[in-house]
Amino acid sequence: MNNKKDSLSPAARPEFTRDMLDASKAGEIKQPLTLWERISNINALRKIFILFILALMWQAYAARVENPLMFPSFTSTVTAFWDALIHGGLLSRAGVSIKVLLLGYAAGIVIAAILTTLAISTRFGSDLLETLTAMFNPLPAIALLPLALLWFGLGIKSMIFVLIHAVLWPLSLNMHSGFTGVSQTLRMVGRNYGLTGLRYVFKILIPAAFPSILTGLKVAWAFAWRTLIAAELVFGVSSGSGGLGWFIYENKNELEIAYVFAGLLTVIIIGIGVENIVFRAIEVRTVRKWGMQQ
Repeated sequence: MNNKKDSLSPAARPEFTRDMLDASKAGEIKQPLTLWERISNINALRKIFILFILALMWQAYAARVENPLMFPSFTSTVTAFWDALIHGGLLSRAGVSIKVLLLGYAAGIVIAAILTTLAISTRFGSDLLETLTAMFNPLPAIALLPLALLWFGLGIKSMIFVLIHAVLWPLSLNMHSGFTGVSQTLRMVGRNYGLTGLRYVFKILIPAAFPSILTGLKVAWAFAWRTLIAAELVFGVSSGSGGLGWFIYENKNELEIAYVFAGLLTVIIIGIGVENIVFRAIEVRTVRKWGMQQ
C-alpha cells in the first residue's frame, strides 16, 4: 500500500527549486529622471514658463494691433515700468497702497475672528453671522464708497472702511465653515486629552479648520487688493500721496498708456508675489506639513 502511495506522489523537480534571497543584499531599483522630468517637477519654473507664453501672446497681439495708444506692447510696458520704478516714484506709490491694504486687511481679520468665535459659541452668534453675510456679502465694496466719503471724508479711513467690508464676509464664511466642519472624532480626542478653552481651540479646532481658514485668507486678500485699487481710482490721493490706483488714473489722463499698463503690471506682480511667497510659505509649513493637502 505504501509503495502504491509513493508511486502516486509527484516526482521531485529540482529545476524548480529556488534558493531564498537575502533581502539585506537587494538593491533599490531606481529609474533616473530625464532632464525634462526634473525641470517639469519644479513648480516655479512651470509658472515662469506660463508667464513667458502669456508675454509672447501679449507682444504678438500688440504687434498686430499696432496702436500703442490703445494697447502698448509688452516690451514698451516693461520699459515704462522700469522708468517709473527708477524715476517715477512707482515704488513709493506701491508702498502707500500696501500700507493701507495691510491696515484694512488686519482689521477685517480681527473682526472676522470675533464674529466667527461668537458664531461657533452661541446660537445667536450663528444666526447673526448668517444674517449679516446674507445681507452684506453680495454687496460690492466699491458701492460703499459714497457712504465712506460721507462718513469719513477723503483719506485713509474711507479706504480702510471699504477694505474691511471686502475682507470681513468671505473670511467669516470660510472660517465658520471650517470650524463647523471639524469632525466629532477630533473633538472627542481633544476632550479625552483634557483640552479645554484656548488649548482646545488652538490644538484641535484651528489646525483642523485651517485649510478653510487659509482659503478664506486668500480670497479676502484678493478681494481687498482689487477693492483698494478701485477705491484709489475713485478718490485717489490720501494724506497727500496717492497709491497705485492714483498712479494709473494720472497716467490715463495724460494718455501715457504704457505707464497705465505698467501700473497694472505692478498690481499683478504684487498679487503673484503674495500668493506664491507669503501664502505658499504658510501652506507648506501648515496644511502640507500636517498631511491635510497634497
